[in-house]
Amino acid sequence: MLTLTFVINIAILAFEGFILNKVNVNNITTLLHQGFHMNRETKKYYVLLSGLLFFFFFTWSSSFSLISIWLNQKIGLKGAETGLIFSAISLVALCAQPLYGFVQDKLGLRKHLLQFLGVMLLLTGPFFIYIYAPLLATNLMLGALVGGLFIGATFFAGIGALESYTERVSRIVGFEFGRARMWGSLGWASATFFAGFIFNINPNINFWLASASAVLFLLLLSRVRELKPNAMAGLEYGKPESLKLGDALALLRLPGFWALVVFVLGISVYNVFDQQFSVYFASQFPTQQQGNEMYGFLNSLQVFLEAGGMFLAPLLVNRIGAKQGLLLAGSVMALRMFGSGLASGALMISAMKLLHAVELPILLIAIFKYIATRFDSRLSSTLYLVGFQFITQVMASFLSPLAGYGYDHIGFAQTYLLMGCAVACTTLISCFLLRGETPSQAPQFQPVIKSSESIQ
Repeated sequence: MLTLTFVINIAILAFEGFILNKVNVNNITTLLHQGFHMNRETKKYYVLLSGLLFFFFFTWSSSFSLISIWLNQKIGLKGAETGLIFSAISLVALCAQPLYGFVQDKLGLRKHLLQFLGVMLLLTGPFFIYIYAPLLATNLMLGALVGGLFIGATFFAGIGALESYTERVSRIVGFEFGRARMWGSLGWASATFFAGFIFNINPNINFWLASASAVLFLLLLSRVRELKPNAMAGLEYGKPESLKLGDALALLRLPGFWALVVFVLGISVYNVFDQQFSVYFASQFPTQQQGNEMYGFLNSLQVFLEAGGMFLAPLLVNRIGAKQGLLLAGSVMALRMFGSGLASGALMISAMKLLHAVELPILLIAIFKYIATRFDSRLSSTLYLVGFQFITQVMASFLSPLAGYGYDHIGFAQTYLLMGCAVACTTLISCFLLRGETPSQAPQFQPVIKSSESIQ
């Protein structure tokens, strides 16, 4: 109870800035008007990039949202073995993320990396059915390695490249990144809503749906015209082509970068928390089939709520600032983990799961705004993929086997309480390490260039 009180107090402190800013209906109406007032070219980019996020997440969800259940019920793996699978995925992702980040920063506004990811998405169905499943059944270590290479490079590293590209374009043409990212959540929810039901019929159908979604991703990507290279001039410190490896490595000498890393080290536990949650949730029901279906519905509801959160989160983060947004997200995350460890029964566990729809939108919007207002914008992709995604995967690769061991030996509930303690401690430390916002760093999302100047 004392720990829960401690976490709630952190959340209250994070909200304090929001209260002091005296948010009223007129303020929210103004922000909504700014978010929807787009010229023709801005709307075009918004629709296309939102579509890319939708179908990327639809592909990811179709193939991966029930992966723990698939590994447990269809392949026959135990908790520790499943942890090994996730660890392999994380190890590959943490190697690919810095590479993707630097490559995308060098490419600037070009689409080459996204085109490569689109082809990988297209191969999802055949890979899971004809390569991954047989390998796991015959050679666990080889299957973990091959699966880690494909899944880690395609989804866990790829999403960071797509999100950072979208965020950069959104700042140039003038729309809120969160409004586009909302469609990614809707894509995940749309696939997950039917995933549990389809899984009980034939899991392979989900994998084929993933590849079908990838076709639509590639079609939309072909419609995205690249912005002129000089469009970056109004946004960045210099030309992206002038970036050198030394510029990226110089981040390691910045105290502000390491302060961000400390925060991410703590909140990255959420990735491990979610990995085998579906197995825990399904165990609350009389039969596996019922548990699978109910988890699909719960996950879908959570992500639909998350999509609404993506729409509203920019309003909150713009008011309270990026630092307070990060602290608030960390506090809600710790509360969710403590609650999951203390809750009993499917209903209370479901309520704790739905808190993810509050924490993730705030976290994602705040992390981008924190990076954009405190570091060299030319390195935004590198910062996001290294400072957030990479660190998250480092922790996941280290913690996944430990979490799997904990699930097998002390149970899910006790393991969740330990995770909550880790998040609460790093969130408290980050109150003192993260930098606050100055008036000149107030978030903006007005177009940097005119629409007539944006297209090649």
